[in-house]
Amino acid sequence: MALGFQKPADVPGAAWPAIMIGLFVAFGGVLYGYDTGTISGILAMKYWLKLFSTTADGTLTAGEDSLIVSILSVGTFLGALTASPVADMLGRRWGLMASTTIVFNAGVIMQTASTSQPLFIAGRFFAGYGVGLISAMIPMYQSDFVGGELIMFTETAPKWIRGAIVGSYQLAITIGLLLAAIVNNSTKDLDNSGSYRIPIAVQFAWAIILVGGLIFLPETPRYLVKRDKHEAAAQSLAKLRRLDANHPSIVEELNEIVANHHYEMSIGTASYLECFKGTIGKRLFTGCGLQALQQLVGVNFIFYYGTSYFQNAGFSNAFIITVITNSVNVVSTLPGLVAIDKMGRRNLLLVGAIGMAVCQFIVAITGTVSSVDNLPAQRAMIAFVCIYIFFFASTWGPVAWVVTGEMFPLKVRAKCLSMTTASNWLLNWAIAYATPYMVNEEYGNLQSKVFFIWGSMCAVAIAFTWTFIYETKNLSLEQVDELYETCSLAWKSKDFRPKISFQDVDDAGAGMKFNEAADLARVKRDGMGVEDVRMEKV
Repeated sequence: MALGFQKPADVPGAAWPAIMIGLFVAFGGVLYGYDTGTISGILAMKYWLKLFSTTADGTLTAGEDSLIVSILSVGTFLGALTASPVADMLGRRWGLMASTTIVFNAGVIMQTASTSQPLFIAGRFFAGYGVGLISAMIPMYQSDFVGGELIMFTETAPKWIRGAIVGSYQLAITIGLLLAAIVNNSTKDLDNSGSYRIPIAVQFAWAIILVGGLIFLPETPRYLVKRDKHEAAAQSLAKLRRLDANHPSIVEELNEIVANHHYEMSIGTASYLECFKGTIGKRLFTGCGLQALQQLVGVNFIFYYGTSYFQNAGFSNAFIITVITNSVNVVSTLPGLVAIDKMGRRNLLLVGAIGMAVCQFIVAITGTVSSVDNLPAQRAMIAFVCIYIFFFASTWGPVAWVVTGEMFPLKVRAKCLSMTTASNWLLNWAIAYATPYMVNEEYGNLQSKVFFIWGSMCAVAIAFTWTFIYETKNLSLEQVDELYETCSLAWKSKDFRPKISFQDVDDAGAGMKFNEAADLARVKRDGMGVEDVRMEKV
């Protein structure tokens, strides 16, 4: 039992080891969430401003504000782009360990030791670079490990819980944000360097937990197959299922993974150029668009600049409001993890985008027409910000990671995931960089009108979801390939039913296009003639 899901009775072996591994690795999201959340409070701390400000009035210029916040996203963008070669060279497991121990911790050390802007900014860049590597590798590890079910399972955890496990990365992010808000609120009034050094240094604890656990976890079966280490892959599957390596279900599962890998390799080696061709290119566009829109709907405006925004808007207890919004963020993620494998990816994204759009426009209108000291209006804005966070946290927050994590075939998965994650960070940087100029009185002076922009992006998200998001609930990673090859319209994907198994395609099908291989598989499986298959299709 996990999050309300129970292993089907006809599925052999144990599911809980795979589920626990997927959930534990998602803990890496705490590093991202906490690192993101700390800066929101630190920028509003009196002692930090007194020490780091370069202006006579002890404040930051719009340019300084923009650089300090957005430099993290520059690092994460570059880290996400380089995650693919690192993960392919070191493996998913060792890649995560190196990214956390070396790169991320180096950034934390620099920030903790800093007493002026240059070292602090450099530290945020390196911490961001580590977070970027980790944020791209975790979906790789999870989708490799929690891939789907072929006959029993594929990779580690079953498809009936895959969405919840991969989506748990977003839950970890929200927990990190909440922890940062709590720690910031506890140290904000300290009149010494502990006010900012304590929140920053706490990140060492999250790194120790993640790396300590990874020491005892195995490499993913799919990565081992990719490296032609079939015996090691079988041992990994056996360990996860709590079955003997020679158990028929383990042999069947491994054979399907190997067959799929051989088929993919038979049609060419993967290059970055190949990521932009055919249905893989369509999937890459969808993944990049989805990750970009996850940022453009405006959630990081609240988490990056929320404390400062609430202070400047005349709200009292801005730090407490930040704790409240982050608490809503954590709690709201839980129903999303349950619904993702029940309602499906497409339905959740549509519901979330509609709900977010309504809330953003209400906040924008209320903030624009009311005065700064209008208490009922302030309460209404906080309420609808919280409702907006509910819709985001239960839909677009986790689902974006799930969809991108399960849409790519093995041979291009690392490359495509690094690019989709980089899209997330690129827009994250753009929003972090542009926001001070959008809301600062000397520049755009949008103030609450900025929510009109986020609301409009939510409307774009509705159209994008309807047009491009395929329903991949209850499909194995191999069946997702068949879905994209045989279904041309996203809104018809809910009617898709898989027809082939890659084990039905032998060496005679090497190099064939997917539809040709599917016809061959049906001939083998059903005893039909090739002409019968062609006539049936007509």
